[in-house]
Amino acid sequence: MAAAEKLSKGGVEEAVEEEDPGALQPGAAPFGNFPHYSRFHPPEQRLRLLPPELLRQLFPPEGPERRPILGLDVGCNSGDLSVALYKHFLSPHDGETSGASRELRLLCCDIDPVLVERAEKDCPFPDALTFITLDIMDRENRKLPLSSFLSQFERSIFDIVFCMSVTMWIHLNHGDRGLHEFLAHVSSLCSYLLVEPQPWKCYRAAARRLRKLGLHNFDHFRSLAIRGDMASQIVRILTQDHGMELACCFGNTSWDRSLLLFRAKHTHETQAIPESSTKETRTNLRF
Repeated sequence: MAAAEKLSKGGVEEAVEEEDPGALQPGAAPFGNFPHYSRFHPPEQRLRLLPPELLRQLFPPEGPERRPILGLDVGCNSGDLSVALYKHFLSPHDGETSGASRELRLLCCDIDPVLVERAEKDCPFPDALTFITLDIMDRENRKLPLSSFLSQFERSIFDIVFCMSVTMWIHLNHGDRGLHEFLAHVSSLCSYLLVEPQPWKCYRAAARRLRKLGLHNFDHFRSLAIRGDMASQIVRILTQDHGMELACCFGNTSWDRSLLLFRAKHTHETQAIPESSTKETRTNLRF
C-alpha cells in the first residue's frame, strides 16, 4: 500500500527501494538497465497518450506492396514497452481489419545482454520484433547491426525511432557532448523521433541513489551545463542543431515525463496529427 501511494505521487525511486532493495534499485544499474522496469513505469501510462492510429496517419499505405513501417526502440530494457507499442499501433481499431494497416517491424536494442535475452525469450511476436544487445553510443560497433537490419528492407533510415526514458542515462554517462552526439545520431536515423525525456529531478534522484549505495557519483553530473527543464532543452537541441521540428507533444505521464514527437524537416507531412494531442502541452514547453 505504501509503495502504491508513493507511485501515485511520482515517488517511483523510493517505491523501488522499498519493494526490493537489492534487485530493483536503479542506482545499482547506472545505465538504467534494471529488471522489472515496467512494474513501476507501466507501458499503459505511455500508450494512453499515444493515438492508436498515429503510425497509420504518419505512414499511410502506399501502393499494393505496402512496405513495412520500420521502427527502432533504443533502450528497450526487457521488451515490455516494445511489445506494448507493437500491439497498440497495429491492433485493429474501430472495426478495421488488420489488412487496413501496414506491417510494423521493430529493431529493439539495449546495452544489457541479460535484459535482451529475457526480451527475446518472452516476446510473443518474434517475426516482427528483433532484439539485439547494442550500446548506441559505441560509434565503431553500432553501424553494422543498424544497417544490416535496414538493408533487409532495402531502406537507409527508419521510419520512426523511440527513445523512451533514455536521454538521462546517456547524459549522465556521457556528459553534455554525449547528449548532443546521441540526439544527432538518432535524429539522423529516422523520419520521426519519439522522445520521452526524464526531468531534472530524476537526475538528482539517480545521483542520490548512487550515494546511498556507496558508489561513486556519475562522472559528469556536477559538470553538466545542460540542466533545468530537460524537455525544453531537448526540443531546443533537436530543432536548432539537428534539423528536426516539434510535430506534437502528447502530454505527460503520471510520473511527469513528456512524450515529444519530432519530424525531420525533409520529411513530407502526410497527414495532420490530431489537434487534441498538440495544443495545450506544446505551449507549456519553454525555450
